[in-house]
Amino acid sequence: MELIKLERQRAVDAVYEALREGILNSLFQPGERLHVDVLSTKLGVSLTPVRNAIQQLASEGLVEIRPRSGTFVASLSVRDVEETFEIRCALETLAAEKAARLISPEQLEHLNRLLASLSHPINSPQERKRHEKDNTELHQIIVSASNNRRLMEMYESLNAHLRIARIHASEDSWRKRLGEEHAEHRQIVEALEARDSEQAAASLRKHIYRAKDSLIASLKPTDHMGQ
Repeated sequence: MELIKLERQRAVDAVYEALREGILNSLFQPGERLHVDVLSTKLGVSLTPVRNAIQQLASEGLVEIRPRSGTFVASLSVRDVEETFEIRCALETLAAEKAARLISPEQLEHLNRLLASLSHPINSPQERKRHEKDNTELHQIIVSASNNRRLMEMYESLNAHLRIARIHASEDSWRKRLGEEHAEHRQIVEALEARDSEQAAASLRKHIYRAKDSLIASLKPTDHMGQ
């Protein structure tokens, strides 16, 4: 019995990770319906782990289970985006204040490598994916440098919602803010290098709220995201 339970748990975890990555990497689009039987067949598992994984995703807000309608990939409203960024700002500025004291030379070196990578021109979908990955990693290093496990867990859950919101963004909007984004990242890293917790938090706050305004302004009109 114990072995069977362990095997079931592995199946649920594997299905959960596969679906979560599919949502966050745009394999499943916001508002798209998820059919349990189809997913079960494609993943080669029974219906039970798929249903359990969907319940986990629903608890994170990544999918919506609508009675008598089905299960759908979550769509975020403008209000959702605003509230999510408010929480993100609170978490990241707290992390930055702590990171300014605790960040290691290795982490600072890693941040500078990411800054160099983020300054490269973007001329293809692959380069854009690389840019987004580097951008996410830069912020994760700052949060990780806070050495606060609870903060890191909360940030990771929140980050999933931010990635969903970016799926809605119009295709050309991100190019317009690259120069401003890079300058902001540079200010944040310089403040961390100077061990200036106040400046690190202020630079991050400015960056996050500018990013929020840019994202909301670039939401696709066709998404009909409500207030």
